[in-house]
Amino acid sequence: MREQIEGRNAVLEAFRSGRSVDRVFLLDGCRDGPLNTIAREARKKDTIVQYVPRERLDQMSETGTHQGVIAHVAAYEYASVEDILDAARKKGEPPFLFLLDNIEDPHNLGAIIRTANLAGAHGVIIPKRRAAGLTSTVARTSAGALNYTPVAKVTNLVRTMEELKARGIWFVCGDMGGELMYRLKLTGPICLVIGNEGEGVSRLVREKCDMTASIPMKGDIDSLNASVAAGVLAYEIVRQRMLEGV
Repeated sequence: MREQIEGRNAVLEAFRSGRSVDRVFLLDGCRDGPLNTIAREARKKDTIVQYVPRERLDQMSETGTHQGVIAHVAAYEYASVEDILDAARKKGEPPFLFLLDNIEDPHNLGAIIRTANLAGAHGVIIPKRRAAGLTSTVARTSAGALNYTPVAKVTNLVRTMEELKARGIWFVCGDMGGELMYRLKLTGPICLVIGNEGEGVSRLVREKCDMTASIPMKGDIDSLNASVAAGVLAYEIVRQRMLEGV
């Protein structure tokens, strides 16, 4: 379940008040003044805009009075990447981040945020597109961790990775074709990269990673759920950091 706002004035006010709007659905073919204003505000905030037929809006509407516009609004405010790095600095610890590529299931996202919190990670980075946002389902699944673990939403994962690499952060990608995780040095400033079960981490993101870690598999099926894989890899990072006294 997402927090949904319907109607022209309500959606426009959400933008102007600074709320985190994940996505806007506008009536396709309608270019009147109010809808153009909403589209302009969405572009300013780099919010995803989808033009859809009236039938789709009617199906989505909870009020029956959408006026040609429906917005999905984050249940929690997003942090910035700098906020996450600040959290590490305040604790006097080398940064430990999660970067999630194509995690579209809100239950997986919530579970990973919960794991990130318990593993001592300083924050989670997600992309604006092809990703679950901070919905109420994510909040519930995180079991309260969303109140303590900052989540940053970025336009371009690869660019964000390049900026963080320039600041000394190493990236380790979870992938079945990688080196066994126990053989890798996973200490220091590090970011764990997790993709979805179906497609894994996208090629461009994977190419930016410094290491690729695999989890030993002894069963008859070929992969773990994304949130479970994140937990296994995260706790190998925790183990190694503890041995170094972090």
